Amino acid sequence: ELSGLGIVPGLAVVLVGEDPASEVYVRNKGIQTREAGMNSWEHKLPADTTQEALMAQVAALNADPAVHGILVQLPLPRHLDAEAVINAIEPGKDVDGFHILNVGLLGTGQKAMVPCTPLGCLMMLRDRLGDLSGLNAVVVGRSNIVGKPMAQLLLGDSCTVTIAHSRTKNLAEVCRGADILVAAVGRPKMIPGDWIKPGATVIDVGINRIDEGGRTRLVGDVDFETAAPVAGAITPVPGGVGPMTIACLLANTLTACCRANGLPEPAGLTA
Repeated sequence: ELSGLGIVPGLAVVLVGEDPASEVYVRNKGIQTREAGMNSWEHKLPADTTQEALMAQVAALNADPAVHGILVQLPLPRHLDAEAVINAIEPGKDVDGFHILNVGLLGTGQKAMVPCTPLGCLMMLRDRLGDLSGLNAVVVGRSNIVGKPMAQLLLGDSCTVTIAHSRTKNLAEVCRGADILVAAVGRPKMIPGDWIKPGATVIDVGINRIDEGGRTRLVGDVDFETAAPVAGAITPVPGGVGPMTIACLLANTLTACCRANGLPEPAGLTA
């Protein structure tokens, strides 16, 4: 439908500095954006970029009608105010879903741009379980990027939601009560198999690099080896939540493009 109208969804990514992990993420996002038939722009700024220069870059992208989605790669260098930059993005182009307006819309059950990682987790849960209504969901982690929006999405699907974190008492017992367990704390193998209710659905958002026998490898926040035999379903690390995050970034760009052009939204791509 879009191609027939001569409309191509476009995603612009802004990268400040030369963080190696961020450079890999940005490169992969660009490749997959183009593979999906979308326009992709990468704006690389030096590490000593001023706040004013970064805000000017965001303003230029806000004003460009060919750009439907804007993503500023985090983390930013420490001298920059990330919150101010995120809140300078046009909310309808905020495909990360981090703008305070989108956070408020999500929290009040209105149409929003939804953060990519929690959206991908929700899609996997719906695909696996169908109706989530009435299930006990425990989200371990309270970040603005994953934990809080994940809880909002699960509430929206009528789960009974607990947000647990580093100060939670009896964390193991809290986790054992979960039909759905979402781990998003950034601590390698923190959740062992005996914290998991038999048959529970486990979503592992963690990506942690650890040294084992002189080699580094990626592991999640859940100890996969002990958890997999207990869980009814569990996402691997790598290869689970990560690919869904990029897929949902592209889905958000398509949704933003449709909204900007007054077209019907594609079904099933957002909350």
